[in-house]
Amino acid sequence: MMFVFLSVFIFSVQDPGLPGYSIPVIDIDSEFFRHVEVDREEGQYLGHVTTAMLEDGKTIFAVYPKGHGKGAIVMKRSDDGGETWSDRLPTPKSWAHSEEVPTLYRTIDRQGKRRFILFSGLRTIKRAYSEDDGKTWSELEPIGDYGGIVSCADMERTVDGRYFALFHDDGRFTPSKYTTQDGHPFHVYQIWSEDGGMTWGTPRTVASHPKAHLCEPGIIRSPDGSQLAVLFRENSRKYNGFVMFSDDEGEAWSQPRQLPAALTGDRHTAQYAPDGRLFISFRDTTRESITQGDWVGWVGSFEDIVDGREGQYRIRLKDNKHRWDCAYPGVEILPDGTFVCTTYGHWTEGQSPWILSVRFKLDDLDALLSLAPLDKK
Repeated sequence: MMFVFLSVFIFSVQDPGLPGYSIPVIDIDSEFFRHVEVDREEGQYLGHVTTAMLEDGKTIFAVYPKGHGKGAIVMKRSDDGGETWSDRLPTPKSWAHSEEVPTLYRTIDRQGKRRFILFSGLRTIKRAYSEDDGKTWSELEPIGDYGGIVSCADMERTVDGRYFALFHDDGRFTPSKYTTQDGHPFHVYQIWSEDGGMTWGTPRTVASHPKAHLCEPGIIRSPDGSQLAVLFRENSRKYNGFVMFSDDEGEAWSQPRQLPAALTGDRHTAQYAPDGRLFISFRDTTRESITQGDWVGWVGSFEDIVDGREGQYRIRLKDNKHRWDCAYPGVEILPDGTFVCTTYGHWTEGQSPWILSVRFKLDDLDALLSLAPLDKK
């Protein structure tokens, strides 16, 4: 017999910028049939995950460090849409000395060549690549004289076939010659590639704030393709998350503004469901939230983000047995509409973080939501 554990919590708040939210929260923490253990090692911290999927809609690669942020990069592969995972794959020697969170992307250049691109940042941002669908990989090599934190946090292909990537720094790793001299504590930088991510230009500041600490940008393209939104972590923990927009493929950006509390978190990663709704995964850092510090998701529309609305509902994907440390998530969507969300966290009391996937369709979550009243105040 299958048991469904459902909790719905209601908050009452009207204005973006305030610390709480009013949309329902579904709790699927105990729905163990959705869980797949990706990697676990007693006494070893396994950390911040990124995933990328091949065009076959089922082959997924996951990368993560042996340690908090920095540490030897581990890679695994799933050949069946995340239902099972390989042993740890062999990696180049330089990957053992990663200084930051690895991030992984699938790219296609203007000549139609497909690659995987992997970044590892900090003192300098380094890049590795695979041109044979992940069978073999290059060493990590610097892309320039600049560094950054969580580099590159996100990347987007533009309509002309170029790519841009975003990362942030707090003044320690990117030379001042690339920084807007505004005295702000954190800067978000943009770099461009003309060749599918193999080489990159010089960084420019695209976002900063006099008081808020903007970082870990996550890019979302509108359903019609005409607009880009970037969601930010707010690292001072005094504000909600922030968002900025571009209507010209990332050439110019609006001034960042606060998001509703319902979208406040760290390391936003998004995919569209078949019905056009957005699912966004992140660590809950909302200032007033029953799931603060947990791995959560948000369901809503791109228009909700544009208009500053709270969205439809939130989900607690997994209860984190630590105040904050979890959920740099990979989010993939399979051809049948199944979300495969993969991340690290303190999922077992008193043990080191390990890597877990949670699988669901939005219809599954909608059905749980229908068991409780949608009382938006």
